[in-house]
Order: sequence, then structure tokens, then C-alpha cells
Amino acid sequence: MIRYALACEHGHEFEGWFGSSEAFDGQQADNQIECPLCGSRAVRKQIMAPAVAGTKRTPAEPRGKARMMMQAMGELRRHVEETFDDVGDAFASEARAIHDGRSEARGIYGQASPKEVRELVADGVPVAPLPPKPPSKTELN
Repeated sequence: MIRYALACEHGHEFEGWFGSSEAFDGQQADNQIECPLCGSRAVRKQIMAPAVAGTKRTPAEPRGKARMMMQAMGELRRHVEETFDDVGDAFASEARAIHDGRSEARGIYGQASPKEVRELVADGVPVAPLPPKPPSKTELN
């Protein structure tokens, strides 16, 4: 796995994990990478110092705050998936209907395009990205 520091055209900084540099290049060429804050797909790599491993060390698991953050994000995702309604591709219309009082108030999750997310945010509809699924142990090696 390769970790890249990324930034969108609006200056939002975030990280992305990719199976290889070719995987990043392919996803960027297919316009699949987007800013988790604004949905922009104009994303670029930032300059990073390389992570150089010594010959006697094995890659370490995340420690301290990083491990705690990954665990918290996993628990949040699990809670949402277990207690909220998955409305799939109808997320934008259902979130708007709940906000406008035309649908039952409840927690929902699903998929929305970056354009739909920007429109919801502009109209004051509270939305937030769902944390990604944590990688399995086989994906980490």
C-alpha cells in the first residue's frame, strides 16, 4: 500500500491509500478520486518525504493516536451501518426530503454524486462523508 498526501483545487488536504502508484494514476485518470470535504475531483499529489524502512525492521502497525483514530472511524462506520437506513442512490433526494419535513426524520446513509453533495451543503442540509471501510489484514500486506 502507498499513502499519498493529496490536495484538491480548493486547498483541502487529505490522505489517500492506494495499492500501487499505478492504481493512483488509473483512479485519477478515471476521475475516481475526490475531496472528502467538497467533492472536487481536481485532486493532486503533494510533496511528501519518502518513508524509508531499515533492513531489520518490519512495517509497524499504526500506533497511538493513529490506531485510536482508525478504530474510532471503524466504530463510527459500523454504528451507521447497523442503525441507519441505507437508501442507496436515493441519498440526496431522501436527505432533502427529511430536511424539508416531507419524510420521516431518521438517520440515513447512501451514495451521492459530488454535485449532489455540494447542492445539499449549499441548501443547508447536514451531510458528512462516511469513513471508509478499514482495510483487511490481507490488504495491508
